[in-house]
Amino acid sequence: MTFVKPPSADAPLPQCPNAAKVRTLLAACPALQGLPPAALADLARHATPRRHAACETLFHEGDPASHCLLVELGCVELLRYDAAGEERMLERFGAGALVAAAAMFLPHGQHPMTARAHTGTRVWRIPRQALHTACACHPALALCLLQALSQCLCRRENEIDWLTRSNAQQRLAGYVLALAGPGGTHVELPTSQRHLAARLGVRAETLSRLLAQWQASGWIQGTRRDWRLNDAGALRRLLPPGMGPEQFSVWHR
Repeated sequence: MTFVKPPSADAPLPQCPNAAKVRTLLAACPALQGLPPAALADLARHATPRRHAACETLFHEGDPASHCLLVELGCVELLRYDAAGEERMLERFGAGALVAAAAMFLPHGQHPMTARAHTGTRVWRIPRQALHTACACHPALALCLLQALSQCLCRRENEIDWLTRSNAQQRLAGYVLALAGPGGTHVELPTSQRHLAARLGVRAETLSRLLAQWQASGWIQGTRRDWRLNDAGALRRLLPPGMGPEQFSVWHR
């Protein structure tokens, strides 16, 4: 008979083969910057890699929130669907971002949104329990995540305030100006016009009509997702007093 010796309580935990690489990625994540190496190491040792093709679903709304994602390459979109099955893209995360971290702390333990790869994407999965344990062992990690979630909540409050105090033309003008940046003239919409209309809380037909009107007036020039500003001042004059394009600076994520 063969007896297997159980591991010692002091034995080191199994290491992720790419733990050093994951630690580097975690250290560069804006939400985790400044964390001590031990906290990053505790997360990295549990991370597992996944590759996803463009338009592949990473998880669905209502799925068990068993892991969050660290994006190494590509882009991940968070979506929701209405009763008619129309999708609405709520947020987009590029390389270095931590996706669905908030879902790891929801009491019902389910993802509140669907995640989809916008392009070919490589992510690292960090298990829910590993994140909980690391937060308990490293208060600095818990504070970093709390700060990131607080900033996200503040952005959402600003969005709601802007949506309730502006009309369709003002929202689109502010969004386009924010995309162009100070003094910029080139605008590439990060999503389709239909998705952008949903994002701004307007009908797709209204957004299309506004773009056509602005182009006929000579203020902008382009088609589909690629546009050039010919008269940024005209768009700025559409904005209500006291509100500028910086209100939309966080809507492009």
